[in-house]
Amino acid sequence: MMNTATVTRTSKETDITVTILPEDGKREISTGIGFFDHMLTALTVHSQIPMQIKAVGDTYVDAHHTVEDTGIVLGQALAKSLGDKSGIVRYGSAYIPMDESLAFCCMDICNRPFLVYNAEFTNPMIGAYDTCLTEEFLRAFAFNAGITLHANVMYGKNDHHKTEALFKAVAHALRIASTPSGSGEAFSTKGMLG
Repeated sequence: MMNTATVTRTSKETDITVTILPEDGKREISTGIGFFDHMLTALTVHSQIPMQIKAVGDTYVDAHHTVEDTGIVLGQALAKSLGDKSGIVRYGSAYIPMDESLAFCCMDICNRPFLVYNAEFTNPMIGAYDTCLTEEFLRAFAFNAGITLHANVMYGKNDHHKTEALFKAVAHALRIASTPSGSGEAFSTKGMLG
């Protein structure tokens, strides 16, 4: 079970607070970027990890700083809520379809951050959200949470569907990987993660 954790990060470009809550916590997402809010809502609902995310950023420039910095703060909050990561299943994976699109995610919550990302998009934008920012968000999230993350869009035509399938695949893999193992010990032959 995750512990409640709050992380705030303030810079000249963004002001972001993320709180990870107990299972019955209220989910609230506000970044000022409509499609990104939609993806973060999918992440919190499908991971079954209640999150409150409040981000204010220099979106008059573009969405990059807000999206990347949200990934940083969310990753830090998740790491804080998991503590030393003992007693979790550690590995999780999921295939998620959305209409014509299929995404796959596999992760290891192990204190060894890495990102393998394979996704191609037809259009540069989905609303006010740059399609290239999904990779930036996932990299920031994985490196700050201590996750080895493989995220792949297998195929699809609609960029909204492909991105949403990918966020949901990450969410389902995260739900599985963060599940208590029952032993209370680190799932590692070394006796520790990292």
